[in-house]
Amino acid sequence: MADGRRLDVPRGSPRGLGSYLRLDPDAVGRFAEAIARFLGTGRFLAVQTIIVVLWIALNVFAVRLRWDPYPFILLNLAFSTQAAYAAPLILLAQNRQADRDRVQAEEDRARAAQTRADTEYVARELAALRLAIGEVATRDFIRGELNRLVDAHPAEEREKKGKKRHKDAAQPALADPPV
Repeated sequence: MADGRRLDVPRGSPRGLGSYLRLDPDAVGRFAEAIARFLGTGRFLAVQTIIVVLWIALNVFAVRLRWDPYPFILLNLAFSTQAAYAAPLILLAQNRQADRDRVQAEEDRARAAQTRADTEYVARELAALRLAIGEVATRDFIRGELNRLVDAHPAEEREKKGKKRHKDAAQPALADPPV
């Protein structure tokens, strides 16, 4: 270990195309999304249209600048190359978006399930409170029961009780009994 080699790293340097093409999948995905976002804009269509019009105009009218005569094979090759790279990049961007949508849908389902469970719990608690309140004697209930009892009591007994109270109040209380 004096020469600085580690035991967990194989000897020799990796020699192959794979060692040079180690790409971060997230970096490639972000790049693909940026390209797909750009290809889907009106600005890209406008720039591409201007380039095509200039290409054709220069190759038709500028005799000295003709680098791609009439069948415009080089322009066709450029479009084919663009399509060959754009299609996989757009598909990669769509796959990443589909993955994000799937994760979002799962989170939404979980949130909806939790909301439903919370709502059912609150509904059960509310029903339990309604039952409990139904068993409690309220002021209005007690007042109604007392009024019902008073109305059910015969009027004669009320008069007797009223006279007795009146008689007791009119009779003076004796301080000392006679000896």
